[in-house]
Amino acid sequence: MVALCVVTVHAQLAVTMSPLKIVGQKAVIELKMKNGFSENVESARAMCFLLDEHGKMVGQASRWVIGGTKDRPALEPKKDTTFNFVIATSDTTATNLMVKVSFTRMILAGGQVADPTKDVSIEQSKEK
Repeated sequence: MVALCVVTVHAQLAVTMSPLKIVGQKAVIELKMKNGFSENVESARAMCFLLDEHGKMVGQASRWVIGGTKDRPALEPKKDTTFNFVIATSDTTATNLMVKVSFTRMILAGGQVADPTKDVSIEQSKEK
């Protein structure tokens, strides 16, 4: 007889995206991230797209938002951190600018690769 045990883990990286702020010719998007995993998130890379009211891309950036460099440490379990995406844009006069953020890579402790499409949840902040 073979016993099979399935463990479902709901741990994840929870991301809250603050409303877009325009400063001069740059857009600033603040990401607040909380580690719900039971191990460190050693590094996480995200892409941020800035779209006008017609869906035309007016700016983009890709950055290591956790780890990835010596000055950005890993994110420990149950801890949180903040990262500001700063995107140069060609059209800061556009109205109704939209922001799309997606995580493309995430490495946990010991080099374990996580699936950002399943392990990251992104919510828009309710603050104005």
